[in-house]
Amino acid sequence: MARVTRDEVKHIANLARLQITEDETTEMQESLESILNFANQIDEANTEDVEPTYHVLDLQNVLREDKAQEGIPQELALKNAKETEDGQFKVPSVMNGEDA
Repeated sequence: MARVTRDEVKHIANLARLQITEDETTEMQESLESILNFANQIDEANTEDVEPTYHVLDLQNVLREDKAQEGIPQELALKNAKETEDGQFKVPSVMNGEDA
């Protein structure tokens, strides 16, 4: 059973920049203990014959083969653009002198 002290609750509240009353400290202490006890249930699972894994499914190279291929022509890519300039999309400026 996990024990959370009042000082730990106050420390956590301070880190989170929360101002809590004494009643809230008691409530939070009980809530945190309950959460930790729930999370500690995983320790009860028998994992003796379970091999460590990084993924629940045995996936093997799910990525496509990396092959160079011809892209779409520039004219086709720019066909529906609102504005173009020098063969590129023209978009509004993101930064101006005021942002610096």
